[in-house]
Amino acid sequence: MFTGYGLVGLIILFLDIYAIVKVIGSHESTGVKLLWILGIIIFPLLGLIVWFLAGPGGRRTARL
Repeated sequence: MFTGYGLVGLIILFLDIYAIVKVIGSHESTGVKLLWILGIIIFPLLGLIVWFLAGPGGRRTARL
């Protein structure tokens, strides 16, 4: 019986790897990169969502 959880896990794994590669390639400091990578590794789904919404190189508001 196939439930699809394996496929969902694989998709999350690929997206996490993509997020980690993007974090490494960002122009943030090494400490910020390390924190983002740890957050993505420790909390795979939640870390991915938070990175997508507020990660380095993500959507930023204009500074006045």
